[in-house]
Amino acid sequence: MRILLVEDTDDVGEAISRRFETIGHSVDWQVDGLAASEILDFTSYDLVILDVMLPGLDGFEILRRLRLRKNPVPVLVLTARSEIDDRVSALDLGADDYLVKPFDFRELEARARVLMRRRSGGEPTNIITCGDVALDRANRNVRIGNREIQLKRREMSLLEILASRPGRIFGKQELLDHLFGFDEAPDQNAIELYVARLRKKLDGAASRIVTVRGLGYKLVADHED
Repeated sequence: MRILLVEDTDDVGEAISRRFETIGHSVDWQVDGLAASEILDFTSYDLVILDVMLPGLDGFEILRRLRLRKNPVPVLVLTARSEIDDRVSALDLGADDYLVKPFDFRELEARARVLMRRRSGGEPTNIITCGDVALDRANRNVRIGNREIQLKRREMSLLEILASRPGRIFGKQELLDHLFGFDEAPDQNAIELYVARLRKKLDGAASRIVTVRGLGYKLVADHED
């Protein structure tokens, strides 16, 4: 999944980026509030992690502008302010959740998983299933029946995207946008490569990745078209 992190404290931003990238997410990190707001005008994300105190434009104003544009992306606000009024203001402006600094990274990850589950419209648990394939978003592992399979970081992310909405067709460009950040410049052949690798590892499962010519890919259980 693709995350926009807006945080101007270097050590905090580096730690959050590294943490989410390690578990397979693509993270675009911005330190300037105005630049982040402009990026949100033309880039889609699965989650925004937003600090409040920022140069250029503060987090409250970014959030206000985002919701005025009817952008429904989940927003998790980070704030060093412990006052209840600030937390209420963030929620009233359209934040989906908040964390007060300092926080435990395990809690940040858990809250992010909840918001991305809501975004994908899936089940309210960390387990995604299609046929006999089960992906655990918390532990980052995949099982085919009782057998665990080993997936690399982006293979895991690709399966998570496809399995979050079985039967939905995802275009190559859409998958690129979810899997890669601004600092990477893959072409659409990269998606074909990852799909081929994932198909090989799902061999023997009761679900499969289907190519829809001219449109993209979808994950379906064997009893489905």
